[in-house]
Amino acid sequence: MRAHLGGSSRQSLEIARTKLDAAVKGANAPAVSDLSSELFFAVGVLTSNVTLRRAITDPAREGAAKQALIKDLFGSKFSALSISLLGDMTQLRWSSTSDLINALEQIAIEAQASAANLENQLDVVEDEFFATAQAVADSYELRKAFIGTAPAEAKSALIKELLSKNASESTVKLTTALVSNLRGRSIESAFADFMWALAARRNRVIALVRVAADITPQQRERLSAALTKQVGQPVRVNVEIDPTVLGGVSVKFADEIVDGSISNRLASAGRALVGNK
Repeated sequence: MRAHLGGSSRQSLEIARTKLDAAVKGANAPAVSDLSSELFFAVGVLTSNVTLRRAITDPAREGAAKQALIKDLFGSKFSALSISLLGDMTQLRWSSTSDLINALEQIAIEAQASAANLENQLDVVEDEFFATAQAVADSYELRKAFIGTAPAEAKSALIKELLSKNASESTVKLTTALVSNLRGRSIESAFADFMWALAARRNRVIALVRVAADITPQQRERLSAALTKQVGQPVRVNVEIDPTVLGGVSVKFADEIVDGSISNRLASAGRALVGNK
């Protein structure tokens, strides 16, 4: 999340995000949305049970024992996809039990964002979620209702009453998850955390293409189709005209750079020459 994750937790979060990529590849939107809902449920269970959190983050505990515990807890309620992803996350090293909760919530948000992306609604969800955050911030009555002691079911019902007619299903689900488990945060901080995670997922399904001259619509479509096939999620291609590329193409996607530009090849050759002196 926006909170600083240092050491092993930062690396573990990136591994968990990669595992989410693999989990949603080829899945349909309803299945990915269900995955998100189940992960949010797990966040709630772990938040309220310190002993359980310690058990599944204890580095001295065998991985098989952690996975067995996850199956015992959630096996009758969750899909195999959720059990597998949760089990994988318990195998990773976390600097603190709260880091696992923060990371699990982010993965749950990104899973719902992936469901929206499969329906080409991710931009819509981001806009709706921002508007919802503003509406809550501007309304004393709404803010009071969501931070009060009312049961989660009542808060969820209020969200559905307010949003279900005009907002997307993903926005309703994300907002419901937020108000149902603030985890000690102010509601403003919770909205900021969720928006950060939504943006993180959007950035993961955007390819930045740097070229010396603009590519054709057909080339853009072919590149988008190739990347979409690779990741199993719709990928948007953003083109940046950069005269320093000199030829070829540089593609940055999901924190990876595939650079076939002449300028990069010249720079690599120069470094090789210096290294051979």
